[in-house]
This record gives sequence, structure tokens and C-alpha cells, in this order.
Amino acid sequence: MSAAPKTAPKAARKPLLIIVTVTFLILGIAWGIWWLLVSAHYESTDNAYVHGNLVQLTSEIPGTVIAINADETQLVKQGERVIQLDPSDTKIAQSQAEAALAQAIRRTRTIFVQNDALEADIAMRQANIERATADLEKARSDLNRRQSLAKSGGVSGEEILHARTALKAAESGLAQARAALAASKATLATNEALTANTTVERHPDVLMAEDKLRQAVLEQSRTSIPSPVTGMVAQRHTQLGQHVAPGTPIMTVVPLDHLWVEANFKESQLRQMKAGQNATLTADVYGDSVTYHGKIQGLGAGTGAAFALLPAQNASGNWIKVVQRVPVRISLDPKELADHPLRVGLSMQVKVKLDKPQQEAAVATANLGLSTDVYGNASKQADALIARIVAENSNSALVSAIDGNASQAKTHGND
Repeated sequence: MSAAPKTAPKAARKPLLIIVTVTFLILGIAWGIWWLLVSAHYESTDNAYVHGNLVQLTSEIPGTVIAINADETQLVKQGERVIQLDPSDTKIAQSQAEAALAQAIRRTRTIFVQNDALEADIAMRQANIERATADLEKARSDLNRRQSLAKSGGVSGEEILHARTALKAAESGLAQARAALAASKATLATNEALTANTTVERHPDVLMAEDKLRQAVLEQSRTSIPSPVTGMVAQRHTQLGQHVAPGTPIMTVVPLDHLWVEANFKESQLRQMKAGQNATLTADVYGDSVTYHGKIQGLGAGTGAAFALLPAQNASGNWIKVVQRVPVRISLDPKELADHPLRVGLSMQVKVKLDKPQQEAAVATANLGLSTDVYGNASKQADALIARIVAENSNSALVSAIDGNASQAKTHGND
């Protein structure tokens, strides 16, 4: 009578156990099929963070800060002046360099003009020597003739004295003409050595003065510190009135339109991971409602521990195996990044599809590099200023004035 009630519950549990067992088998088989078809082709990690270029602004010259035109959290455009240094000293240096260049051009052009005047002067002095030689021969002949007549009393002693004086004057004139010719030849030789195989514009003195002016213009332009990229200002270190030295960090500009994700995958997850594979990402700041699509640019050259400030010394003491992680750089879609901006350091969830990339060797390089041309304007300004100074000091009126001065100096030399 008591055995029948005990057998009934056992009989009722047996179908239930069979149903549970079959259910778990079906779930296990479904999970295995899902893993083989889907999950095995993906690798994911939540150890991923947004990275970007931290463009640091520094001063190239020493100076005192007199204006700060941008502060933290503000957006600045490429080429926009963010820091102004006191330009008093650089303005004086540039004015002195401009005057030195003008003086070098005038002095060099004077040397070129003097060469033509000296050649004419040398020809004239050679003619003077010929006349002085003829005068000397005439004076010597007159003296000899009077001395021969003096024996017969036909010439007085006073006439002989005058003849001797004329001879000495002729000798002195010839010596003076020869000395003047030698001086003119020496001056011409010096000038020709200074102007050989060159022009006024290519003369070493002029080129040196141009370089000094170019350097002065560059230093003047460097008193205004522009932003090399468009981005948000962060980490401002400078205050008004502060004297900064070359290389002093002033502030950091972060271009938020050029960001990427650094996902740290375990070493066991890298077996089939290659550059060019697609990835889907979500940011904790937006949640699962916003999905980013990226592409693997490349795998890091080493694990994070290998490049740490204090690398692990695994060969010393007791050793415990720690699974290492390798940083994988993933680019982001610029349009998605513009629609949902990110900040450097934000956490990300990354899921990489381990399929064969369409272009395995091709890495997304559209946003790999940065370039700027905001520092090239100073060179263009310097070249334009040099061209203007050269033109102003090389005009025809100036050449005529220099030529006239050279002619006057030649005339005074003859006198």
C-alpha cells in the first residue's frame, strides 16, 4: 500500500529530466553551431581607448607673452594666432637688417661702377706717363744743350739753373704719373677680385645681407605663434607676462577630426587578425545606440609591457605568467566621427571581423599623417621684402648718381 505513492513521483520526474537534458543538448548544439558560423569569426575587447595627436605649441624664440587669444576647450583654426610675444626687439633687428642689405647693395654696385671708371682712368694715366716721359726727354735735352753752350759763354748760369729745375720737375712728374697709374691698377685689381664671376644681386656681401634679413623676418614672424592644426585647445601652461624660452611648452591643440582607437587584444586573439579587416565599435559615452565602423590600420610592434616605462623583469625572482596584450590601431569613419564627436581617452567596445581583407597589404592611410604650411608665410614675406629692397637700391637714378660720384672722384684724382 505504501510503495505506490513513492513510485509515482519518480515516474513523473523522469520525463522532466529527459526534457531538461534534451533542452541543454539542443542549446549546446545551437551554441556550437553559432560559434562555428559566427563567433569564431570575430574577436572583441573592451580594453580599447580613443587616441589622437596631441600637437604641442612651443616658442621658437625667447620672448614675453603679451596676448593669449585662445584658452582650454576653445576651438582654433589652422593658422590662427593663439599667442603673441613682445615684438620690440625683433622689429629693431629687422630694421637694422633692411638697412644693412640696402647698404651692401649700394656698396657693391659702387664697386662695379668704379671698375669702368678705373679702366678709363688707367688709360688716361698711361697717356700722362707718355707726356711726362716726353717732357723729361725735352728737359734733359735742353739742359745738355745749355751746358754745352755754357763753355763758350753763350748761356748764363741762371738759364742752366732753370734748365736743371725743369729737369727735376719733369722727373718728379713722371714718377708721380707712374705712382698714380700703379695705384689705379691696384684699385682695379682689388675691385675685379671682389666682383669676379658675379653680379650685384649674386655678390657674396649681398647674399649674406639677404640671409641676415631673412633670419630677422623669420624671428619677427615667430613672435606670433599660430596653431599648426585645427583643433581644441588643451593644457594651457602659459600666463600673460611670462617670459618663455625656445622649446617651452605653451599649450596643446588636439585635432578632434583626426582620432583613432587603440584596442589592446590578448596575444591569443591575434592569430587571424590582419591589417585591413573591418571593425565595429561603440563608445561608453553614447552607449549601444551609436555604432562606429572602422578598419584595422596595423598591429603594434610589441606588447604594452615591452614599451612600458618600467618593463617587467621576467628573468628575476619568482615568475607568474601574465597574458600579454598588443595594441591594434583602428581608424574611424570621418563622417561618423563628425556626427558623434569623441574625446581622447574615452573607452570603446571593439569587435573585429576576422575575414580576409579585400586589400590585405593596403592600410587605411587617409588619416595617418598631418601636415601644415602655416610656417611658410614668413619665408614668402622675406623673399618679397628682399626683392623690394634690391629693386629700390638698383634703379637707374641710383646708378647715375654713383657713376657721377665715381667720375668726380676720378677728376679730383687727376688734379
